[in-house]
Amino acid sequence: MTGEAEGSASLRETDPMGALQRAGRPVDDVIADLIDKRAGDVKWADGKTFGMVYDGGPSVHEVAERAAQLYLHENALSTQAFPSLAEIQREVVGWTADLLHGDDQVAGFLTSGGTESILCGVLAARERAAAERGITEPEIVLAETAHAAFHKAAHNFGLVVRIAPVRADYTADVDAMAAMVNANTAIVVGSAPQYPHGVQDDIAAIAALAASVGANCHVDACMGGFVLPFAERLGREVSPWDFRVDGVTTISADIHKLGYAPKGVSVILHRTKASRAYQTFVFDGWLGGFYASPNMQGTRSGLPMACAWAVMQHLGVDGYVDLTRQTLINADRLRAGIMAIDGIRVLGDGQFHLVAMAADDGGVNDASPIDMFALGDALLARGWYHDRQGPPDNLHSTVSNTNTGVIDDYLVDLRACVDEVRGHTTDDRSTTYATLE
Repeated sequence: MTGEAEGSASLRETDPMGALQRAGRPVDDVIADLIDKRAGDVKWADGKTFGMVYDGGPSVHEVAERAAQLYLHENALSTQAFPSLAEIQREVVGWTADLLHGDDQVAGFLTSGGTESILCGVLAARERAAAERGITEPEIVLAETAHAAFHKAAHNFGLVVRIAPVRADYTADVDAMAAMVNANTAIVVGSAPQYPHGVQDDIAAIAALAASVGANCHVDACMGGFVLPFAERLGREVSPWDFRVDGVTTISADIHKLGYAPKGVSVILHRTKASRAYQTFVFDGWLGGFYASPNMQGTRSGLPMACAWAVMQHLGVDGYVDLTRQTLINADRLRAGIMAIDGIRVLGDGQFHLVAMAADDGGVNDASPIDMFALGDALLARGWYHDRQGPPDNLHSTVSNTNTGVIDDYLVDLRACVDEVRGHTTDDRSTTYATLE
């Protein structure tokens, strides 16, 4: 018995992918191991992570954690069994639609995140194009800055991808997109704002382009859906992008980003219930009974749905305005600080919370240009985490309330790291935004 226990312990220590040990372990020991595993994770609670996790503050933590405890085990696969989850979904979708100026015809569902919302939007467009226009070889038209999830959707659902370049300001080149639209176009995509540089596409022009051939227009507001409505209330100039724009068919908006709910919950909104029906899979030929699935998942955890409901109720519009105000202060300070350091610059004219930082080839130290990925490594050594992007090589920041109180410290370290890496390079040119093993 002793030898078996020792062998199991040895297996756990030396081969984490090995067989599950026979004997269970005490709760405290299990939790202690999880705490140890987190030691190498980014320290988002310290404000040193520009993205990934978004911190709305102690009271937001509390309301989300208490809601999570209530709905830890509930399953939204059947809202007949859990009618509270049907009500939660209906109310969160309704609140989001109202923020995005939808009327009482707008409908939607909650999803696990932005990728799933985008998948649902593309699927609905494909199905509508087939049903209403007889399209058998559907195409999607998007700018090269559109999120990679659209390419995943096209791969999964059999759409041909037409990729348009961007203009010098990194916004979608609508003229180039217009040359790609044709009778097979099922969906045209715009971003509000796009992820890589934080600039907003001309949604009105893109929506008109889609409408000209009867295609869907999807607005990817996964990053902006819970920023732009409140930035507009704060007086920041926001170009039309939501359901106020004729021709916008679907919008994706992530509550688990700047909506400050825990992962993973997003909203996919359709202008009409008829449009929403195209994303729902219905099958009544199963011996298990009638089956209907509104999105990519079957079983859906009630936990993130309840957390989103609780956070939105707790914050209200005023709470979101306050968090957005602080987020924009943080982002504006970050942009100004970057531009004040010789050798680096901000890409594009972003006005919101996304910042891309690249080498400034026009600086006075051209003989020793900055290797942005070496700069990222130097910043990481000081605890600051960024995503790598390119081309051109750049470091990406999604600024939020999480970074409140640390921007000045960051800029001090940034200046020091720029001086440290000037003239040095790294062999690692990877730009991973992925889960690969």
